[in-house]
Amino acid sequence: MKKIILSTLAALALSSTAYADVIKVGVVGPFSGPFALQGKNFKAGIDAYMALNGNKVGNDTVEIIYRDVPAADPAQSKALGQELIVKEKVQYLAGFYFTPDAMAVTPILKQGNVPMVVMNAATSAIMNTSPFVVRTSFTTWQTSTPIAKVAFDAGVKKVITVVSDYGPGVDAENAFKAGFTKAGGEVVQAIRMPLSTNDFSPIMQRIKDSGAQGVFAFLPSGPTTLGFVKAYNDNGLKASGVKFFAPGDLTQESDLPALGDAALGIQTSFHYAVSHDSPENKKFTEAAIKAIGNKAELSFPAVGAYDGMHVIYKMIEATGGKQDAQKAVDAVKGLSWVSPRGPVSIDPESRHITQNIYLREVAKAADGTYINKEVQTFEKQGDPGLAAAK
Repeated sequence: MKKIILSTLAALALSSTAYADVIKVGVVGPFSGPFALQGKNFKAGIDAYMALNGNKVGNDTVEIIYRDVPAADPAQSKALGQELIVKEKVQYLAGFYFTPDAMAVTPILKQGNVPMVVMNAATSAIMNTSPFVVRTSFTTWQTSTPIAKVAFDAGVKKVITVVSDYGPGVDAENAFKAGFTKAGGEVVQAIRMPLSTNDFSPIMQRIKDSGAQGVFAFLPSGPTTLGFVKAYNDNGLKASGVKFFAPGDLTQESDLPALGDAALGIQTSFHYAVSHDSPENKKFTEAAIKAIGNKAELSFPAVGAYDGMHVIYKMIEATGGKQDAQKAVDAVKGLSWVSPRGPVSIDPESRHITQNIYLREVAKAADGTYINKEVQTFEKQGDPGLAAAK
């Protein structure tokens, strides 16, 4: 009987140790469908981080569990978030390409005792929906504000704004308008398009008819951004001298080969370019290209995921592998490090990432490939949209 009891206790100890030693991270993103490349970049960033830093934090092994949401679908995202917390017993949630998907999941974080690390979704208001959210990506207020003054300083005094009609698009429109009017410019018309829009010729005609000297645009990265920039060129706006301004979603590196010479000279402001010149980025891109399998497919969601894993590893370290969302989040407030994108930190109050924003211009590299060449740096940018979101 004594042997049976001891062996039973040993088995229980082994099973509980095995359970406690595996830290599960649930990653929700678009891994199929029209935005699959963005999910592929999430995975490349995660794989790159784990290739360079291992899959263990102390004695704990980190396991990634992926769930696919092909397009923005809040109901499906919430269901998957619940499944990951209840069934898979994840201690962390991460990913989230689209804002509506992230917003749908934040209400369940407290009950699940799980932090969420946002690796892309870019609406400022996400941070106000739960104290357990940390962002390692960017917001459209953060990336769109600097280019408003760039446009005005370039001699453009009248602009038309064209954005997708959802959280980040509205943020981008408001951010650009605030900065542009403050500088002395005028927004002559504001167009908001349904997310499903893929025929941009009527929009281009409205831009022509507006009399604007420039257009500011925001759409979620993917097939629609490629289609919009091509329509801008094909409908003669570039040739007629209407200047194009946008956050970097519109010229993500994976779209540049398809845009070709027509994209040369387009200026965008963003938190990251694959061509960023630093030792940290060289190390990251080598690992990420190996993970994704094709340099031309590497884009900005990968760096949000890479830095997201850095934050999660720090959380695991601080909690000793135990499930404690509040302690995990508190541990990374004020955290600073040198990312592949440059120096970054987590704001202790907003839990949003402070980072450099770069003015980039599409150019040809020495090897003939197209890059977003950094031409100006706006240092230590927070999120101006947080105040507007309250």
